[in-house]
Amino acid sequence: MFFWRQRIEPNGPTFGVEWAVTDRLGGSSQGRYAEFNLGGHVGDLPEAVETNRHRLARELGLRLADLRFMDQQHGCAVALTPATGIARGDGGQAAPVRSSPLQPELIAPAADGIVSGVVDEALVVLVADCVPVLLVDRKEGLAAAVHAGRPGMVAGVVTATVHRLRELGGSALEAVVGPSVCPRCYEVPAQMRSQAAEVEPVAASVTRQGTPAVDVGAGVAEQLMREGVELTWLPGCTRERDDLYSYRRDGATGRFAGVIRLLAPEQVA
Repeated sequence: MFFWRQRIEPNGPTFGVEWAVTDRLGGSSQGRYAEFNLGGHVGDLPEAVETNRHRLARELGLRLADLRFMDQQHGCAVALTPATGIARGDGGQAAPVRSSPLQPELIAPAADGIVSGVVDEALVVLVADCVPVLLVDRKEGLAAAVHAGRPGMVAGVVTATVHRLRELGGSALEAVVGPSVCPRCYEVPAQMRSQAAEVEPVAASVTRQGTPAVDVGAGVAEQLMREGVELTWLPGCTRERDDLYSYRRDGATGRFAGVIRLLAPEQVA
């Protein structure tokens, strides 16, 4: 169920954080989506996805309604959760929304970065080769999840999310960069590599065969470091690991997730 998971307890007035990256094991999905698919847009049975999402919520000690998804666009839009916008008195930049097919009472913002300042509101980013990025400022009580594929890395979604967090008061930012397709396995046309390299030179790479490739993870890490964000980069190539979903390897397949939520600080007299 979990590729990686960490819980940092609150310390006095400092918020805690629970963040995790799921894998594809231990769920209800079958066939090419087996087993723990969390993506509701990939052709899997809706009831299987809903069961998997319920299980994720239970493992976190939350309800399904506490999970916050995005309608991911491969762009650079960043949205606040509705509760965060209300609490901060700032609705943020307006983003189109659509009803979630699995949670019709909720809305999913059309964005690739989502920010929360609300305790026990779990932000979810869905991936199957793209880079999941989780961000937190435990002093200010801010969290974010980012979907950074090659187009998003080029468009600057990670930087845009960091800037949004700082606009809300974030300063001591920490990040976890999850597993993604490695450059050895991510062949692209030479022009596409050149476009990525114009934005992040470190992203230019080659495959095992010596053909053009893009290292999206390296580009994302460079963007975070440039912004002064302390980061942990989880190793692992989605195409090479059978316990992770990979669109490059399998075509139609499921999605694993990066998840983050804030934990309430201790009451200080």
